Amino acid sequence: MMMATSGAGGASSTLSNESPSFNPRGIISMGSQSPAPNRSRTNSPLSHSTAGEAFSNAIAKHTFQYGGESLEIRNVWAENVEEEMAAIREIIETHPYVAMDTEFPGVVARPVSETYSPDFHYKSLKVNVDLLKIIQLGLSFSDKEGSFAKGCPCWQFNFKFSLDDDMFAQDSIDLLVNSGISFDDHKTRGIDPLRFGEILMVSGLVLDDRVRWVSFHSGYDYGYLLKLLTTQELPNDEKTFFETLRLYFPNIYDIKYMTSLCDGHFGGLQKLADNLGCQRIGAEHQAGSDSLLTMTTYFSLARAKFSNNGEIDDSKYKNELYGYGSNHTVRKGNAHAQMHLSNSSSNVSASNGSGE
Repeated sequence: MMMATSGAGGASSTLSNESPSFNPRGIISMGSQSPAPNRSRTNSPLSHSTAGEAFSNAIAKHTFQYGGESLEIRNVWAENVEEEMAAIREIIETHPYVAMDTEFPGVVARPVSETYSPDFHYKSLKVNVDLLKIIQLGLSFSDKEGSFAKGCPCWQFNFKFSLDDDMFAQDSIDLLVNSGISFDDHKTRGIDPLRFGEILMVSGLVLDDRVRWVSFHSGYDYGYLLKLLTTQELPNDEKTFFETLRLYFPNIYDIKYMTSLCDGHFGGLQKLADNLGCQRIGAEHQAGSDSLLTMTTYFSLARAKFSNNGEIDDSKYKNELYGYGSNHTVRKGNAHAQMHLSNSSSNVSASNGSGE
């Protein structure tokens, strides 16, 4: 199936029949695009996963023991978003390191342009972010030493999303359901993205060069954040994207880019965290847990590989995104572009947090 959309620079883009299954605003029936025959979304075996129920984001909070203290992951919905953002406005004053992860409904489109064009990867990002909606945002907070905020250092913001009306890749939805995402709750009490963008703008988290944003392989994550903040489609060209990104996020640290400067560190976030001895808290493929692991992994890697006389030196990796811009991780050529599309479908589809 091919479906024309508006792409970068006015060029058309397509939804390819080689992309994962998707639901364009209810046009396709729920069962017809499922990877497994006769599996409806409401009756999927994944929706009854014991692990998913234990860590359901429909539960107000999850408490864990970490480092001898209680640590909380708090779920935020439309009814408590104002209250929780007020708490974050206080925490950011003492804990200006923000680890971020998003969950989104996959990769469903590819741009109609030469696959070896210099900005092909950005155009791929743009067309998907423009088409799709964010599902969940995880934010975790620490001080400059890497110590989490006491009590509740982690919030999961759960956005309005409907499996009946919104577009998605089926494999991504199955993965998220298995991890505890309650799409019934997202449909009925999810946060309005427009309202969240307004609150985020005055939160103290953006437009402030005292704040450090930490992430892993995060082009898509920042794409969705910019969409929330600007309420517009992403810029047509990559140069303007980076200019806008640095306006709202003056300091970003992409761990995947950091690993490209180190020998012996490959793979996704979980593999890197395991190699560094970092403990996961909560359910993988939920944005809160992934953001907590992102924070501990960042400080472990930075201290091990980027420390100078006991102080972390961010000069080699600050404000670089893996696979985008003009740094050494941006590989050109048709073969690499095809590999990028394949990796995007399989690894980025549900979350960059544990992708390759």
